[in-house]
Amino acid sequence: MVDGIQHLVAEVVARSHQAANISLWSWTVASYEIEVMAALMANQSIAGGTLVIDRSAEVRAAQTIQDWRDRFGPASVKTCKCHAKIGRIWNEDYHLLLRGSCNLNWNPRFENLDLTEGGADFDLVQTVEDELPVLQPGCSNAEAESASKLSLAFEAGELAMFSGVKPWSIGPRTK
Repeated sequence: MVDGIQHLVAEVVARSHQAANISLWSWTVASYEIEVMAALMANQSIAGGTLVIDRSAEVRAAQTIQDWRDRFGPASVKTCKCHAKIGRIWNEDYHLLLRGSCNLNWNPRFENLDLTEGGADFDLVQTVEDELPVLQPGCSNAEAESASKLSLAFEAGELAMFSGVKPWSIGPRTK
């Protein structure tokens, strides 16, 4: 994901001659990406940035996430329950949305990325991002869960059929 973000920022800036804004959504930030994140934060082609990150990542990479706040402002980190892998890169001329299976970590496996320019998908991700509150660094798991509004996703009755069963163990395995 970070390679895609870096490439798209360079392309947007080269083509439009304007700085870009970015938002990154991820479950984790690992050691290699700490260096890449530092490079993103130092990149003067990036005018603004938002990081939507899982609470567990903030616990594991607290300094990197604080560095992000220091570079882009205290409201630039949205801590929640996040497993999404999304990047937005935009300026006046471009509105790119990058979605895939990639966290912000180096993972030598097949991954997928999907890129769109403009449209309702970009706007939807921006709307969700804008609705996430800014929580204090080191917030509790309960605060992150509440910010994510996960309790609004399903009615309790809809989930009753799964009580006591691990979702990944439902049904026989097939070869």
